[in-house]
Amino acid sequence: MITREDKVQEISALAESFGRAKAAFLVDFKGMTVEQVTSLRKKLFPIDSEMKVVRNTLALRALADHPKTHSALQNDFVGTNAVVFAFGEAPVVAKALSDFAKDVESLQLKVGALEGARLDAKGIKALASLPSKEVLRAQFLGVLQAPMSKFVGTLNAVPSGFVRVLAAQKDKAGAAS
Repeated sequence: MITREDKVQEISALAESFGRAKAAFLVDFKGMTVEQVTSLRKKLFPIDSEMKVVRNTLALRALADHPKTHSALQNDFVGTNAVVFAFGEAPVVAKALSDFAKDVESLQLKVGALEGARLDAKGIKALASLPSKEVLRAQFLGVLQAPMSKFVGTLNAVPSGFVRVLAAQKDKAGAAS
């Protein structure tokens, strides 16, 4: 039997997790085996995220300190739920959940909250399709680098063209003598 003190501790731990998380995803894990849940948790750990099976009433009380997230998730705490907290990059966690849901059909992506904004299952899948932060940085640097490299290529083309003209003149003069 869970005591009132245990409930208070669980509520404070959940409230702390909601406060630290950049995103929170509500998933229905009904029908999953223990091995599948353990496998999902192992996949989430390296990407700085965590899955907690929660009691709906305790989760709603923990959300009272976070009004934006509360308004995004409050109506969906029905049935067997687990909250996946994304402490790192939210798109990476959404991709891991989406990929795992493809493999394990009993995992249902219900809703998510990203910085207080509500995401439905389609929104979570759209978030999962975004490239990672490193890929976006590389693409951005490529966009910044392209004009400079083209400019350097253009500057290099003038002297090299001049050298080719001189070499052709030399060959022509050498063939004439």
